[in-house]
Amino acid sequence: MSQHASQIPDPTARPHASPALLPNPMRGPNPFKLGVFSANADGGLSFTTVPERWAARWDEVQQAAVIADRGGMDFFLPIARWKGFGGTTQAREWSFETFTFAAALAAVTQRIALFMTVHVPLVHPLYAAKALATVDHISHGRAGLNIVCGWNPDEFAMFGQTLTDTPYVQAGEWAEILERLYSATGPLDFDGRYYQLKQAVSKPAALQSPRPVTMNAAFGPPGRDFAAQHCDYLFTTFTDIEGGRQHIADVRARALKTGRDVGVYTVAHVVCRETEQEARDYYEHYSRVHEDTAAVDYHMKQKQGFSNSHDAQAYQQYRQRFAAGTGSYPLVGTPAQIAAELARMHEAGFGGAALTFVNYVQELPYFCERVLPLLRDAGLRVA
Repeated sequence: MSQHASQIPDPTARPHASPALLPNPMRGPNPFKLGVFSANADGGLSFTTVPERWAARWDEVQQAAVIADRGGMDFFLPIARWKGFGGTTQAREWSFETFTFAAALAAVTQRIALFMTVHVPLVHPLYAAKALATVDHISHGRAGLNIVCGWNPDEFAMFGQTLTDTPYVQAGEWAEILERLYSATGPLDFDGRYYQLKQAVSKPAALQSPRPVTMNAAFGPPGRDFAAQHCDYLFTTFTDIEGGRQHIADVRARALKTGRDVGVYTVAHVVCRETEQEARDYYEHYSRVHEDTAAVDYHMKQKQGFSNSHDAQAYQQYRQRFAAGTGSYPLVGTPAQIAAELARMHEAGFGGAALTFVNYVQELPYFCERVLPLLRDAGLRVA
């Protein structure tokens, strides 16, 4: 017998028991959830040419996920990107597909929720149901799905498709099919406007019931109505925190009509340093001095023309926010200042925030070590 024979698994042996299924961290006890956003794409959310700009190489992405997992963050949320925004950096052209991305990270993390982001018109719901359930099993119930309809016609042209006038009608059918596949006791027939399924099955079902947690990032009324009916969370942007209250009230009113409660989250880009001056100097350095101008111009033009993701005045008044973090809210300052801003978001009614950094591996440890304890002291975190 080979000296290595004892290392070969016995196929007749009982498998080790799976870890107990715990609540998805998105449903965990932290009053204000925090996540990492867009680490699967080069640049994250920034349009900058600084040397330390996020390259999104796989080993670094995995390292960032492990840092976030061990540091106490609640979720890891990728973007779905197929075509870049040009400029010096070809921003976002390098990005990882999100189902396989989440499956790989599920194997190396322990507690953090792992989202996938799917463009409804580009991925069939039967395929998505199978892939999503696969990640839910690998992660023992930590999977989440970000359902988006897409907004960039240049990106859709790569697939030989055009943007539809009724994207959320299609998304409604898509979401209904997903959930019915998991709950069906037999093969499913579906005859809709966009999808026709005959004797469809998808086993195993997801571990989470009736499906993994879902989110949407719509800004306009049709998208918010979709989120009110089909999603657990909606991510929205705002120009100032107080103004965000209006978005929260609108979403909650729409959800109330459907008898549901939808959590409202936001997105922010972070520069956290020991002193405020140091933070502001670096913010100016990467988002003004080293702005990738052509990429910002193209992105803003496409967003203005084909997306309802921001207030109209944001494009005129807050160009730096687009260079720094794709129009998201800036969190720039000391750990105490950033903790205070996050507390203001919570007080306004937001349930959490997805955060981006110029370089996740370099900046996440400091954020976890210095900001999270302050949020615990403020009662916004319990772990």
